[in-house]
Amino acid sequence: MAVTAVPDSISEEYYQINEAILDSFSKYRLPLDLFVFNYDAGQLLTYSRKDTRFSNEQVEEIRQLCSEGDLFVSRADHPIYSRHIAKQLDLVLVDQNLKETEVADISIRALESRLDEFFAQPVKPLFEKLYADVQVITEYLWTDMHRLRLFVRRLHTGDHSLVRHSINTFSVGLWLYMLSAPEETHRKDFDQAAMALLLHDVGMAKISGFITGKTTPLKPEEKEKIQAHILAGYKIMHKLDQSHDVMRQSTLEHHERLDGSGYPQHSKDISQFGRLTAVADAFSAMVQKRPYAEAKTLDAAARELTAARNKFDLSMSGKILTALVSDTFGKVR
Repeated sequence: MAVTAVPDSISEEYYQINEAILDSFSKYRLPLDLFVFNYDAGQLLTYSRKDTRFSNEQVEEIRQLCSEGDLFVSRADHPIYSRHIAKQLDLVLVDQNLKETEVADISIRALESRLDEFFAQPVKPLFEKLYADVQVITEYLWTDMHRLRLFVRRLHTGDHSLVRHSINTFSVGLWLYMLSAPEETHRKDFDQAAMALLLHDVGMAKISGFITGKTTPLKPEEKEKIQAHILAGYKIMHKLDQSHDVMRQSTLEHHERLDGSGYPQHSKDISQFGRLTAVADAFSAMVQKRPYAEAKTLDAAARELTAARNKFDLSMSGKILTALVSDTFGKVR
């Protein structure tokens, strides 16, 4: 059916809600204000206020208005709207009225929720929900790789958490991956890289908060427990049938260093993806405030990594520094 052409001024302030989005809400009570387009006046008029109880006749009328492109919700309700879509992330692929910045925000919100659940209980059903959301995001990014900038511009730079750190590493790492990947890279490779970067540190979910929250130097036995997260993470992903090459490399090698000073193998023979993950992981950790260290600025973290060329792959760390100089990362929230 034809969709109403609306003035740009209206599009800036309202979403033209489509049928797929409408059907995802309870049909008798919506947590949003609804507006209809009045052709004679050329403006939107209030149809109902949030949490109004609709009759069967109103439900049908709302569906008809929606199918004709005449139903809108206010961007002032974006927090409610985005929380809802984040629970059914595939909706971002059908809502053409969402701005790209809004899609990035909603996607990150969805990842935060799914990771919270999965890290608390890393089991197959919760992994599958997380995997489904990541597939939506990679579909969105694969269509236009420039959208990756929207994710790296939304790095978490406040207090450290495993969830925020994982999303930072996902964003920075996937951006580095596409800068470094050959032209013949397949979608499957991209999807696997995304999951591997997001879950590279999953083993930390098994480490006691007493240890990870310490502000004083760790005792030798506590360091051993921290380092054990490498193998713990690999075992988790192996049980979930996710032991493909890049997952193995990201979980096992992200703390290895080129000079052999890393762990757990103290190996200098590190895969290309392991090197990439190590840079993304270190950079993401450095720009967040941790119990034992203040957050560094993006520039300071990038320069420190670049200077440590004996430990980190300069071809990776240098790309971050170059991007900061050219303002690719833009304003980070």
